[in-house]
Amino acid sequence: MRKPWSSSGDAVLPYVGTACLASLLFGYHLGVINGSLEHIAAGLGFAGDAILQGWVVSSTLAGAAAGSFTGGALADKIGRRRTFQLNAVPLFLGPLLSSCSGGFESMVLGRILAGLGIGISSAVAPLYISEIAPTEDRGALGSLNQLGINIGILLALVAGLPLADSPNWWRAMFLLATIPAVFLFVGMFKCPESPRWLVKQGRLAEAEMASRLLWGKTNKFEETIGDLKSDGSEAVEQDASWGELFSKRYWKVVSVGASLFLIQQFSGINAVVFFSTAVFRGAGIKSDVAASALVGLANVIGSIVASSQMDKQGRKYLLITSFTGMAISMLILALSLAWRALQNFSAVLAVLATVSYMLAFSYGAGPVPALLLAEMFASQIRAKAMALSLGVHWVCNFIIGLLFLSVVEKVGVSVVYLGFGSVCLGGAFYVLNNVVETKGRSLEEIERELSPVVYDDAAAFAHL
Repeated sequence: MRKPWSSSGDAVLPYVGTACLASLLFGYHLGVINGSLEHIAAGLGFAGDAILQGWVVSSTLAGAAAGSFTGGALADKIGRRRTFQLNAVPLFLGPLLSSCSGGFESMVLGRILAGLGIGISSAVAPLYISEIAPTEDRGALGSLNQLGINIGILLALVAGLPLADSPNWWRAMFLLATIPAVFLFVGMFKCPESPRWLVKQGRLAEAEMASRLLWGKTNKFEETIGDLKSDGSEAVEQDASWGELFSKRYWKVVSVGASLFLIQQFSGINAVVFFSTAVFRGAGIKSDVAASALVGLANVIGSIVASSQMDKQGRKYLLITSFTGMAISMLILALSLAWRALQNFSAVLAVLATVSYMLAFSYGAGPVPALLLAEMFASQIRAKAMALSLGVHWVCNFIIGLLFLSVVEKVGVSVVYLGFGSVCLGGAFYVLNNVVETKGRSLEEIERELSPVVYDDAAAFAHL
């Protein structure tokens, strides 16, 4: 299959790949609980308690919510590269503690630490990739962030296969997550800092060195570094404060970012990632963990397809197609679990609908929001606005992880899935009316369209 990026993209691929180790851990820590939750609960003495099991799931998400806000501030203060390295510490210690836990409290503490790490990763990885990728390859390379997440989920599901014969295998599953954390810390010593961040710090000589390492001695390099020096956006204004994100100047674009992640989370994705094994078991599927691994594989395949289409079809098209496909899949899944006429086919339909849902999600709703936001936000607010949007992502994620099992017990899984499908359909209409297309345009060009006041002010300042 033909690679979806150019030779310019090849030069930055090793650095993108290193950043995607954080994304892989993001996915792994989300997926590791899917098949292992009941074994953890049995081993640590809280089997049958839906509330405590919900906390084991959602404690990671609470940590991630805090980490997403911290990641934006750290990325602005100490740089993207150093933030990755600092982040490797909780990504190492969290799973190490969980693997050795002797009770509910230590398990939750380990999950919180891992969550802190993946929250920081969720803010910094797409930011860094968008800033080092060549314009024409930014969509394809940016989608590797989501591919890394999906590979992490798949690895976690595959790692859970021995659980059927070895109930304590979950300890090894957590311990395995420490290995990529070490590689992330070491690998970042070889990665260049974002040239855009260096220019904002006034470190122009370092920015040129980083740019030549990333983009080579080409016209592309001269044009890009020239834009960064001369457009005024990087040098005239300091980073915006948190309060300014809610000002008239920025709120419209910030609200789009927050809304995309809110829709993404209430589309049901993490209910599928966390609880597909339990749902498949309820539908009568004997090889429930294997079926969940098949769902993870569909997630990876969809991400690969999305990578090839991101810079061809565009971000907006992929989002609309994705949300529409997810809505249809959720409807089929709900009917397969509730409609008696389909009872004899419920197991097969449940797997097929879940697989098609994951394919649709990974085609657009998964990879596009983080990439699109890194492209849409003005440089003065980019890190903080990414952090705010991802904070919404993790808060919603936390709510779903904590309450899903309890709500399903009260109203039934089919009703919950119908609700998710309605959100997906609403998401398609929201994107149609509110999202701008960003493919094939530099970050500076996008800023000029979405935040013209920033550039008007910068130009006026330059003439003083």
